[in-house]
Amino acid sequence: MVNCFEQLAQALEYGPAVLATVTGVKGSVPREVGAKLVVDARGQGFNTIGGGAGEAKVLRLAQEVLKTGEKQVVEIDLSGAPRRPTQGVCGGHMRVWLERWQGDAAKLLVRTILRQLQSGQSITLVTPFEQDSGEQDSGPYLAENAVQIDPVIAFVETLQPPPTLLIVGAGHVGIQLAKVAHLIGFQIAVQDDRPEWANADHYPQASQIFAQSIEAAIAALAPHQNLYAALVTRGYTYDLAALKPLVQRSTPCRYIGMIGSEKRVRQVYQALGSEGMAQATLGTIYAPIGLDIGALTPEEIAVSIGAELILVRRGGTGRSLSEPLRQPASV
Repeated sequence: MVNCFEQLAQALEYGPAVLATVTGVKGSVPREVGAKLVVDARGQGFNTIGGGAGEAKVLRLAQEVLKTGEKQVVEIDLSGAPRRPTQGVCGGHMRVWLERWQGDAAKLLVRTILRQLQSGQSITLVTPFEQDSGEQDSGPYLAENAVQIDPVIAFVETLQPPPTLLIVGAGHVGIQLAKVAHLIGFQIAVQDDRPEWANADHYPQASQIFAQSIEAAIAALAPHQNLYAALVTRGYTYDLAALKPLVQRSTPCRYIGMIGSEKRVRQVYQALGSEGMAQATLGTIYAPIGLDIGALTPEEIAVSIGAELILVRRGGTGRSLSEPLRQPASV
């Protein structure tokens, strides 16, 4: 979401832009409600609402909205039904709202949204479908809290901040993990007490770098509601120092993973257990970290961890998607 509004902010510097938002879905579709596509003044699209003929239809109609400023709803038929024009065979339908954003008010709104999301806080955006009583376009606005509005009148969405991944340990695996995690939509924070490792040269993707204690890093990240932590440190004593404040965080981490062999993990668990940490708490830690894909190099380990982050964030089984089709058919 941050990336989308960053693209919108850049587009508004060169003129009006259209924000296409999926406001309704039915059946099997490529994207979820709230997915967005930005179309700049040149007609170039950024982000995606699913690609294919459906997205091409949205891009074409967005050209009209850029010119006229008239809001428009686009119906995308993915049913593949015969004898009627469809845009795909996924099996469902999508409804997409096209809204032109322009001028100083739009720029201010985008900056406010970005500031809130980048600080780790959610925000509610209301997009009216109708004109106001003065026959002037009533554009999108922010609501103080979640509001109840008739969905026929407006689309109300709570924009969630991107998850923040705190990488504890700025070594070789951490460097590669920052690349992978940034690519899959995480904000990156890095902590290591060695400034020669924890720096912007090694971590250009990081929005925050803490070359100080883990306690200071966790305190600075207190406002972040959606925090993940990956411990890829240089030794189990650093794991011990990080795990205690992480599991005691007032807003629980969505994920805590720790690198290491089974022997190292058991050693850490034994030490924490002797200090009174409950077995149930230890059971919430993903250790050894990552999915079993046979990873060996720092790059492969980063992919393994990234896959586990997606699994925790989105849900899933981790099994091969082709497995059911590769099984012999039952007689």
